[in-house]
Amino acid sequence: MKARVLVRPKAGILDPQGAAVARALPALGFDGVSEVRVGRLIELEVADPSRLPEMCERLLANPLIEDYEVLLERDGG
Repeated sequence: MKARVLVRPKAGILDPQGAAVARALPALGFDGVSEVRVGRLIELEVADPSRLPEMCERLLANPLIEDYEVLLERDGG
């Protein structure tokens, strides 16, 4: 089964990459953007999706400073 894991900094955690993007967008002419948070997307093919939370807690995310969301792709999309 295909799975996607979205990992983002927790609310209240400093996000220097998001801050840099937020500063750069107006300089490029993109006004009206605020509170930018930058995370990452991890795509996996897994035999047992019930183990995904454990994978996230132990390796894919840092549970002290990051939240994660698991999205499963059903057959056919």
